[in-house]
Amino acid sequence: MSMLENADPVSRAFLGVERSATGQRWVARLDQAGENRALAMSQTHGLPDLIARVLSGRGVAFETALEFLDPTLRRLMPEPYSLMDCEAATERLARAIERGERVAIFGDYDVDGAASSALLYRFLAHFGVPAEIYIPDRIFEGYGPNPNAIGQLIDRGAQLIVTVDCGSTSHESLAVARERGIDVVVIDHHQVGEALPPALALVNPNREDDLSGQGHLSAAGVVFLVLVALQRLLKARGDARAASFDLLSMLDLVALSTVCDVVPLKGLNRAYVVKGLVAARHLGNAGLTALLKQAGIGGPVTPYHLGFLVGPRINAGGRIGDAALGSRLLTIDEPGEAERIAKQLDELNRERQAMEVAMLAEAEAEAEAEYGTGEGAAVILTAREGWHPGVVGLLASRLKDRFRRPAFAIAFDPSGKGTGSGRSISGFDLGRMVRAAVEEGILVKGGGHAMAAGLTVERANLGRLRSFFAERAERAVRDLVAVETLKIDGALSASGATLALADQLEQAGPYGSGHSQPVFALPAHRIRDVRPVGVNHLRVSLEGPDGGRLDAMAFRAAEADLGLFLMKERGQAVHVAGTLSADSWQGNRRVQFRIIDAAKAF
Repeated sequence: MSMLENADPVSRAFLGVERSATGQRWVARLDQAGENRALAMSQTHGLPDLIARVLSGRGVAFETALEFLDPTLRRLMPEPYSLMDCEAATERLARAIERGERVAIFGDYDVDGAASSALLYRFLAHFGVPAEIYIPDRIFEGYGPNPNAIGQLIDRGAQLIVTVDCGSTSHESLAVARERGIDVVVIDHHQVGEALPPALALVNPNREDDLSGQGHLSAAGVVFLVLVALQRLLKARGDARAASFDLLSMLDLVALSTVCDVVPLKGLNRAYVVKGLVAARHLGNAGLTALLKQAGIGGPVTPYHLGFLVGPRINAGGRIGDAALGSRLLTIDEPGEAERIAKQLDELNRERQAMEVAMLAEAEAEAEAEYGTGEGAAVILTAREGWHPGVVGLLASRLKDRFRRPAFAIAFDPSGKGTGSGRSISGFDLGRMVRAAVEEGILVKGGGHAMAAGLTVERANLGRLRSFFAERAERAVRDLVAVETLKIDGALSASGATLALADQLEQAGPYGSGHSQPVFALPAHRIRDVRPVGVNHLRVSLEGPDGGRLDAMAFRAAEADLGLFLMKERGQAVHVAGTLSADSWQGNRRVQFRIIDAAKAF
C-alpha cells in the first residue's frame, strides 16, 4: 500500500538527502501551512488525502479546489472582446467571409504555429473562403513574416493576411502590406514592446495595453477565442453556416499547442487541455489520428503523448524538412494522404534525432571547455558553424537541463550570420533579456517569451552578446540556483505504486508547465537490475524493503550523472525520486515510474 508520509519541515532535507546524484537537495513540497491547507481541503471538500496534498503543494487555494478539479470552458473562458483588438479582428474576418475574399494565413513553423494555422484554415474552409497557409522556411526565411513573402502572397491575390503565432514585431514586413493596401490581422502571444506594427488589428494578450489577463495562452488558444467571437458575430448576422460548425471539436488542436508550447497549465489553459484531450480521443482529425498511429499510441491520448510523441514529429518538418508539413497534415481529411505525411514526418524525426545526438556531443564539449561544470556561469552559450539551425532549440534545452542555467545554442552559416535559440529555467524571463539585446543593437533581431527565445546575431557580436547575457543574468540566475532543490510530494513503496494510485493522481491533472507532476521518493529501494534501452535511456528494476517490485525508466540518463550513479549502485539500496503515471500499451494498462533523481541511502 502507499506509504505517503507527513512531510519533513522544509529546514530538513527529505530522507536526509543533502546532495543527490544530480546535485540537488531534496525537500518536502508542503510546509506546515501547506499541510494544514491540504487537511482542510480533505475534510471540508471530501477530497482524498493524496489529491488534497497535490493541490495544496501547487498553490491551489482551499476555496477554489473543487473548481480546479473541474475546469470548464463555460466558467473559465473570458469575454473574447476583452482582448485588445479582438473586436476589430473579428469584424474584418467576418467581412472576408461574407465577401469570399482570398485570405492568406502566415504561420510559424512549430507546433503552435501549425495548430493555429490549421484552426483558422478549417474555420474559413467551412464557409468556402479561399485560403492558403504560408509557413516560412526556418533556414532561408527565419521566424515570422518577411517582406518578400508578404509581397508574394499579395501577388497571388491575398486580400487579407492573418499572421498566427508571429507578427507582433514584424514592422517592416507589415508595412509592405499596408503600402499595397492589404489589411493584416495579427493573432499572437509572444511578448511585444510599446511600438506596435502597422496592422489593422493586433490580438495579443501580451501587448502592454491588453488587460484581459490571458497572457498565458498559446497562440492557438488566442486564435480559438477569436473564432468564438467570430462564430458568435456570424450567427448574430444570420449566417446559417455558422451554427453548423462544431468549434469544440477543434479543441484537440488547441490542447496540442498548449502542451507543446509549454505554456502554464492554469486558468483557461487547463480547460483547453482537459476538453481537448476528450476531442483528441474521438480521433476526428485525420492528421492527428495518423500521427498517433505512427507514434504507436494505442491507449487514450494524454498530455505526454502530445508533448513527447506527437509534437516532436510535427516539429521535425519545420526543423529539417518541409516547414509546411505539420499545418498541412492538421488540415487534411483524407486518411491515406494523412498517413503518407505522418510517415514522412516520422522519418524526418528519426533523422533529426540522429543529427541531435552528434550536435549535442559537440555542444556539450564546447560548454565544458568554456564553463567547466557551469557553476560559475549565469548563461550557457554555445555556437558553431555547420550546426543545423533547426536543431539548436533542442540543443539549448538539453544544455539547460544539464547545467541548470539558461542556455543558448547558435548555428553560424559561412557568411557569419548566426541563428540561435534559447531555453530558460523557471523564474528567469529569457524573452525580456533577448529583447534588451536587440534594443542594445547587439542582435539583428530576437524575441520570444519567458521560457524560450530565438535570435539572429552576427559573428562579430558574439563576444559582446556573451558578455551582455552574463552581466544581465548574473544576479537573478545566481539567486535562482543558489540552493537547487527537488520538491518531494511524499514517500512511496514499490508495492504502493499501483494503477489505482496513478488514476487517483490523474484526477488532479493535467500536469505540465505551472502545474508540475507530483514527485515521489522511494526510500531504500534496491536496484535489482539496470540496463540501457533505446537512445540513451535506462530501464531499472527496483525492489522495496517489503519485497515489492517496480520497473522504472530513467530517460536520457545513460550518460548523465543520474545514469552513472544508477549503474554504479546496481545491487545496492538507494533512495529514488520520480513520477508515477498509468501507461497503455496494446490495450494493457500498467504503472510507469519515471526516475528523475536518486541518492545514497545511508
